[in-house]
Amino acid sequence: MSFPSEVIELIRKYAYINAYEHNGRAAAGPVLGKVLAERQDLRPRAKELAKLVASMVEEVNRKSFEEIKREVEEKYLEALAKRVEVEEKRLPPLPNVDMYKLVVTRFAPNPDAPLHLGSLRPLILSYEYAKMYKGKFILRFDDTDPKTKRPMPEAYDWIIEDMKWLGVEADEVVYQSDRLEIYYEKARELIERGGAYVCTCSQEGFKALRDSGKPCPCRALPVEEHLKRFDDMLSGLYEEKEAVVRVRTDLNHPDVSVREWVAFRIIDVDENPHPRVGSRFRVWPTYNFACAVDDYLLNVSHILRAKEHITNTLKQRYVYEHMGWRFPETIHFGRLKLANIILSKSLIRRGIAKGEFKGWEDPRLGTIRALRRRGILPETLRELMLHVGVKTSEASLSWENIYSANRKRLDPQANRYFYVSDPVTMVVEGVPKSYIATPPLHPDHPERGVRRIHVEAIGGEARVLVSRRDLELLARRRFVRLMALFNVEVKEVEESLVKAVYRGESVEEATKLKAPIVQWVPTKRNVEVEVVMPSAEEDKGKGEEALTSLNKGDIVQLVRFGFARLDDRKGDEEKGEKLVFYYAHE
Repeated sequence: MSFPSEVIELIRKYAYINAYEHNGRAAAGPVLGKVLAERQDLRPRAKELAKLVASMVEEVNRKSFEEIKREVEEKYLEALAKRVEVEEKRLPPLPNVDMYKLVVTRFAPNPDAPLHLGSLRPLILSYEYAKMYKGKFILRFDDTDPKTKRPMPEAYDWIIEDMKWLGVEADEVVYQSDRLEIYYEKARELIERGGAYVCTCSQEGFKALRDSGKPCPCRALPVEEHLKRFDDMLSGLYEEKEAVVRVRTDLNHPDVSVREWVAFRIIDVDENPHPRVGSRFRVWPTYNFACAVDDYLLNVSHILRAKEHITNTLKQRYVYEHMGWRFPETIHFGRLKLANIILSKSLIRRGIAKGEFKGWEDPRLGTIRALRRRGILPETLRELMLHVGVKTSEASLSWENIYSANRKRLDPQANRYFYVSDPVTMVVEGVPKSYIATPPLHPDHPERGVRRIHVEAIGGEARVLVSRRDLELLARRRFVRLMALFNVEVKEVEESLVKAVYRGESVEEATKLKAPIVQWVPTKRNVEVEVVMPSAEEDKGKGEEALTSLNKGDIVQLVRFGFARLDDRKGDEEKGEKLVFYYAHE
């Protein structure tokens, strides 16, 4: 038994809306849910309905995003209204705010690389909470490892630049590499309190004792001996790996990595000088010691960090307990899975060294610099992080999520321009006059004006450029409309030439015949364009002349191709100008 036409239309409607809201890819489950919510009488036939929904979704997903968008704009305006509406995200209140004079949060990156998507959640949440409570937000560079996680001198500035672009400005900037004397002072105090000791055991010997829950022989030595050993570490009497400062913990803690963890180690700074302070210091605090001390001394009230930092929290609590300090409120949010996004600093660093990546701004990467270069808006990234929020459950983020949220913001902002990839000449016969096409800069904003694109007809013949990727469409659908120009009937499609005949200006006729709309560029007044794709491959073609009026950094929609950001201008008077865009998404 078949379904009535109104049910089929309902399925079609929700399939298009779902595809429009999810980067051109509809999912059958949500579509079925929408249909059943509206037509509960169909629930007894849910299995039959699911098959029809799957078929419709498959059909819609075969269409380009431009086709989907046009269908939604023409028939399902409620989706468009929903899409341009940006929901205001509100964060839940922080715990125990009344116990602190001022809410102080911090973001503490290691400056061994620029920021990436994995850094974004603690950054945005820490900043937003400080702003919410009219508190203080600290940027603290955790740069106390000149060997294993050696800071990059340029990364300090990159991180501040990335934050500024994201709309985040710190109330205070702290460099841990400037605070070594402070850490030494607190280390002595911790040793005096019996909370730490200097261990000279071999790594292998200590590990065997630790794993069996037994103390090392150094642990029982008097405080005076440990203070002397610490001074000897500072004066250079010990070499790298010959002595470390350990924090006293529960010897039987269930997590062996927490047992007697290292607070200070010696680093050969002649071989591994620190980029900011050179070879001035030999003894360096580990992340957990410096972090614990600074969170206390900087009056941090609330720490927002991922669940993978729970072990670090356990370690740092020992410092607070030994010193008699109150531990800050700590919120551990769930893991954020970043699907198919390259974030590994070591992988990226090796790839750059081998020439596999074109620097930290390579479009294949998930660095903030790469996203910015491609035209992902800072508001988009902030919105996504606020949407994920501080929930403890696991969340996922993919390129599709980013593109969908970004398109919602870009679509009303970005002006439209014609671009044809790998251009092929179309010769149109029977053209009665020369034309000046006047497509709007934005179809929803007529107040922005139009572009003026000249097409010259000589002896009844006009020539334009069309994209090679449209040749299959032109061979299959013979009656087409050149966008904002006129209708043509395609007579012959060759590898490097399309022959067509003029068929009038009537938009009504094109609509009646369901003619595909094809973008084009004039053969004379155009500009060379190169689009760097997310794969780092280059798509080359021609764009309309009006593109030359753009400024570097402008983000536009290349019609039926996608959103792109103007990154550079190349060329000269002899060769002509070439515009280099970075592709964002459809």
